[in-house]
Amino acid sequence: MARLLVAMSGGVDSSVAALLLQEQGHEIEGAYMKNWMAEWDPLGQCPWEQDVADARAVADKLGIPFRVVNLIEDYRERVVDYLLKGYAEGVTPNPDVYCNREIKFGVFLDLALREGFDGIGTGHYARTAPGPGRAKAVYEGADPGKDQSYFLAMLRPEQIARAWFPVGELLKSEVRAKAATAGLVTAEKKDSQGICFIGKVRMQDFLKEYLPEKPGPIVDLEGRVLGEHRGLHNYTLGQRRGIRVASAEPETAYVVVDKRMATNELVIGYDRPDTEGLYASRAILTDLSAAGPELPAKARIEARPRYRAPRVAIDFTRRDDGTADIVFASPQRALAPGQICALYEGPRLMGGAVFAEIG
Repeated sequence: MARLLVAMSGGVDSSVAALLLQEQGHEIEGAYMKNWMAEWDPLGQCPWEQDVADARAVADKLGIPFRVVNLIEDYRERVVDYLLKGYAEGVTPNPDVYCNREIKFGVFLDLALREGFDGIGTGHYARTAPGPGRAKAVYEGADPGKDQSYFLAMLRPEQIARAWFPVGELLKSEVRAKAATAGLVTAEKKDSQGICFIGKVRMQDFLKEYLPEKPGPIVDLEGRVLGEHRGLHNYTLGQRRGIRVASAEPETAYVVVDKRMATNELVIGYDRPDTEGLYASRAILTDLSAAGPELPAKARIEARPRYRAPRVAIDFTRRDDGTADIVFASPQRALAPGQICALYEGPRLMGGAVFAEIG
């Protein structure tokens, strides 16, 4: 059995993670990670105080020690700055993935190890089991509708070795039933819909606080000006809502197909397979990260280009410069530079990378 520090967010998943680890015989303590929105909340939308109270109530019910860990400065430097830099440069960053690598399994795990813990437990819907060479590997969660292995794609082997994901073996309905049976206050609590640190605040409202609005023209693929955008950082490729340009074909909506940073133009086209730039079969990946053995030099594997997207077969070729070329078995819609591409061999997570170039 292991001595584990459990990240308790005040939600039902992490509550049941703590319960399951305790039932398995591990020695556990609970900790709430106080991140960005716990200190900065101009719109009054972050329920962090209630989350702390709920997490503490669960810890009391389980009879385990509980504390609040202040990670605000680390979060600002490692996640928020990355997020703002990405949007300012016109790419689409994924703060949840970097929150996992840099904060939960970075700063938080390091703190646990310094205090003599063997690792950390979280409420992620993913599983661990022996992989190649018998080292601990990450596999998709048992609940296909809740699987979160995608968000763990950039974890390193040494981080995975210290990770416990007990709820990954259960369906969401089973997690709630387990919490109810145990009398946990979080049993019926709604899931958080916010991005890692933003809580209920919309991303666009958050970005307004840090990135200046820079309006510019909305153009079609022929260069005709159709309207004005509010700043390119407010849009991502494949976006349909919020463009505020009426389609000339009522049965087919406009969609963002390009962001031209040099000319500050937002390019839109019709949301259909033959629209130039909307679908792509090739991409270049950078920031390759292996979750186990080194990623192959050349292989037929699978990729998940975004959360909730199905796995799709790809031809993967790693370059000497640390990047990789991939070719999808079928065209993929609205791939965007900056997004994470998770790599798989069946249900086993091989690692991840960042889309650098599309097409």
